[in-house]
Amino acid sequence: MGKNMKLKLARVEKELSQEQLADLVGVTRQTIGMIEAGNYNPSIKLCVAICRAVGKTLNDIFWEVEE
Repeated sequence: MGKNMKLKLARVEKELSQEQLADLVGVTRQTIGMIEAGNYNPSIKLCVAICRAVGKTLNDIFWEVEE
């Protein structure tokens, strides 16, 4: 699992800090940081909450395209 730059980009587009996004979805800032760094595999419930918070779909943020 690599870095989740799609999540970081979506968060920045919404002008949210890691801490602000974490507050919106009920986790710690460290959790958001670990997801963005590719060091944490979030539950589907957390994925959905993150997508709602940044206005994106699961496919937009979490679907990995095979190259």
